[in-house]
Amino acid sequence: MAIRYGVQADTREECMRALTELCERLDARPATLPTDVLGNGWLARAVPAPPVDAEPDPGQQ
Repeated sequence: MAIRYGVQADTREECMRALTELCERLDARPATLPTDVLGNGWLARAVPAPPVDAEPDPGQQ
């Protein structure tokens, strides 16, 4: 199961500020930038940042 963090706000600017703060505090990275949810507010998502010392997957080279 993947971990995802969500931010919901009334405006795009507020959503972007909250996403930026969330990423800084939780060492996360944006997964979905602010998106208008059918006129019912803005939604953004973040995921935990990969560990710095993680070895690359040999199949990805």
